[in-house]
Amino acid sequence: MDWLLLVMAGLFEVVGVIGLKRVSERNNWTNNILMIGGFLVSFRLLLQAMETISLSTAYAVWTGIGTVGGAVVGMIFFKESKKPLRLLCILGIVVCVAALRFVE
Repeated sequence: MDWLLLVMAGLFEVVGVIGLKRVSERNNWTNNILMIGGFLVSFRLLLQAMETISLSTAYAVWTGIGTVGGAVVGMIFFKESKKPLRLLCILGIVVCVAALRFVE
């Protein structure tokens, strides 16, 4: 259950990052609520997950999901680079974060 909470925390971090990007483009209540709400939910779920998952693993997985999610969202919705080397690096992050699940 705690791993599910950790994955959800990472996904809500991506929601917060989307809100952050939108606030940088247009500062309004909707974008601020998206940003603040995404980060608050993310931190709360991370806190719950860290009750049984070690700090180093939980933080690495959380930031990894946020990093990969932010990069993918940027490529899909904000026309960021899709160069093969960038995709390979993102794949490397996914592999390393997934591996942490098995060594925890």
